[in-house]
Amino acid sequence: QVQLVESGGGMVQAGGSLRLSCTASGRTLSPFYMVWFRQAPGKEREFVSVIRRSGTSGVYADSVKGRFTTSRDNAKNTVFLQMNSLKPEDTAVYYCAASDEPPGTQWKSEKKYPYWGQGTQVTVSS
Repeated sequence: QVQLVESGGGMVQAGGSLRLSCTASGRTLSPFYMVWFRQAPGKEREFVSVIRRSGTSGVYADSVKGRFTTSRDNAKNTVFLQMNSLKPEDTAVYYCAASDEPPGTQWKSEKKYPYWGQGTQVTVSS
């Protein structure tokens, strides 16, 4: 089992930046595929980004591409989501999730990630 805890959420004006962290305990994070999802009020949870075990590259949803960057520090057992040029439509609860199995072609599906954090609220005002 691995426990995930997100932090770094808050309220920011449009155009601002936030950096989310997801820290793991219980197991080392290095073997895990790490992903960020978000859920806005009244909407389904949606994929934001995924980072491979090596941390050398990430894949992003079109809505955040070029503005968000995900990274990982396996030595600190932490994954980050740097969010720049935030927009009101980025307002959501952000979740990190993990899988120790390769998600394959369904890497955007939340069903592929058995471990989840509790979420952190991000609010972007216009």
